Amino acid sequence: MSLRASISCVAPALRSATARPSTRILPVKHRLLSTTPVRRFSSEAPPSGKKQSGGPSVPALLAVASLGFASYYILVHTRKRQDLVKSKSATADKVIEQKAAAFDPKDVTDLTFNSASTHHLALTGGPGAGKGTQSEFLRRDYGFVHLSAGDLLRDEQKRPNSEYSEMIQNCLKNGLIVPHRVTIALLENAMREAVQAGKTRFLIDGFPRKIDQAIEFESVVVPSRFVLYFECPEEEMLKRLLNRGKTSGRVDDNLESIKKRFQTFIDTSYPVIEAYEKQGKVHSISCANSPDVVYGKVKKIFNELFNENV
Repeated sequence: MSLRASISCVAPALRSATARPSTRILPVKHRLLSTTPVRRFSSEAPPSGKKQSGGPSVPALLAVASLGFASYYILVHTRKRQDLVKSKSATADKVIEQKAAAFDPKDVTDLTFNSASTHHLALTGGPGAGKGTQSEFLRRDYGFVHLSAGDLLRDEQKRPNSEYSEMIQNCLKNGLIVPHRVTIALLENAMREAVQAGKTRFLIDGFPRKIDQAIEFESVVVPSRFVLYFECPEEEMLKRLLNRGKTSGRVDDNLESIKKRFQTFIDTSYPVIEAYEKQGKVHSISCANSPDVVYGKVKKIFNELFNENV
């Protein structure tokens, strides 16, 4: 076979192999499917020009991240402020405790009243323990002048043109302690009037309620001879206060205020009792029984202290 004949036989096959494939026209629905880009792997980027659905947008992600950072920043700085307040409070409490431990009534000379002739007895206990009831019994039988710190504050709050009226009302309503200088001034004025009338025995209930009150009062007015602490279960005190609130008209005889007062007594008033216990001044009496039964125990203590037989 000649060279020309060989080439003529092979040429059709070469043209068929190297020729550009012809484009086959598909029906419309198949053309639409065939032109849709397909992601072969999940790691591939999404096709350009096609908006993905079902995922958050970039601005939304940035907004969430910013909100999270802001919340974290506020939380951290709030905790720092709280820790600072607690630190300052703990330091102040430590200073007060040191003053209380170092305080000795015998070293006090500049007093409003003569401690040798003026007898000041402090009655303390939780709200509703029965301090007022027992004080009235003692006033009747032993000739004491009964001064209630709470009553004096309420009278001052109701007094026309009192500059302390709003502050006192707010403290009583929220179970807070009125600044001690206000309470001490009211007590001192009431005691002065009684002394001028020839009275020298004083029962002060509901005071002192804080260590700083105790230090200030005994340094300026007169030291306490002893402290009568009325112990009473919280459930019993709550029942008494709610029952009293039906007729008392007091802003603090409601459940919310009572709970706050209980907590205040635990946090601030009980440490005062502990400080007086270290001085050997505290006489504790259970007040869970009826007023007459409790008073029988109280009389026994007073008869021994004053060499009387009431």
